[in-house]
Amino acid sequence: MEWIQAIILGLVQGLTEFLPVSSSGHIRIVSQFLPNSEDPGAAFTAITQLGTETAVLVFFWRDIVRIIKNWFGSLTGRVDKKDPDARMGWFIILGSLPIGILGLLLENYIDSTFRSLWIVATMLIVFAIFIAIADKVGKEQRELKDLNIKHGIIYGFAQAMALIPGVSRSGGTIMAGLLMGYTREAAARYSFLLAIPAVFASGLYKLADSLSEGFTGYYGLGSTVLATAVAFVSGYIIIGWFLKYVSNNSYSLFVWYRIALGLLVFVLLGFGVLSPNS
Repeated sequence: MEWIQAIILGLVQGLTEFLPVSSSGHIRIVSQFLPNSEDPGAAFTAITQLGTETAVLVFFWRDIVRIIKNWFGSLTGRVDKKDPDARMGWFIILGSLPIGILGLLLENYIDSTFRSLWIVATMLIVFAIFIAIADKVGKEQRELKDLNIKHGIIYGFAQAMALIPGVSRSGGTIMAGLLMGYTREAAARYSFLLAIPAVFASGLYKLADSLSEGFTGYYGLGSTVLATAVAFVSGYIIIGWFLKYVSNNSYSLFVWYRIALGLLVFVLLGFGVLSPNS
């Protein structure tokens, strides 16, 4: 049963990581409907995210190689510092700092308090409203070539809000991008690239921590690796679909889904079907 549940949670991770619906929130909710209703924990979530971020590396391989190459080239003077890819490298580094710093400072809260389903349900609804407003008022005039330091910092803090399950990493960055006037596709694409350093750092940190402690939770090393592999495959499929979808559609589908799910969780918590804490 442990392996079957790991496959289910890996699939949930892959299907929801890149959508503005909060993968960590979904894993927290879905886990309570499985035979073993134990919260898999922040470590399991962070490790399985390595699978979805590996999918990003594969999907955007050429873009990532070009960004890294030109960023290093700008350091040695072989590439103009104003080169778009070199600048993108700096903006990804800059935007990764807030979530890295706050992740370390708030680690105890992330592993415990923030995982309350009351908080998850609230964040699902509150940020659905924020995304709806951003989608409505966003002018969609800017592309990624228009990124600057100010926007990079704002993107970074928007991503950091995803430390609270229910917010959504992509939802936070996409919301910020729309409010700053970026197109839906540009905001989504940058959210994928910006997540790479933070997710890999968090996932590898939690993996090292879990290895040192011997995977003391319900999910062992084998089942966690399986969940990560499933997340990679399903996540890769979702990336292409999502980028095509947002190019021609608003985010209203995800907004209404978040609100419906948040209200459902509140009802189930009220009737005692779900337990707010693991």
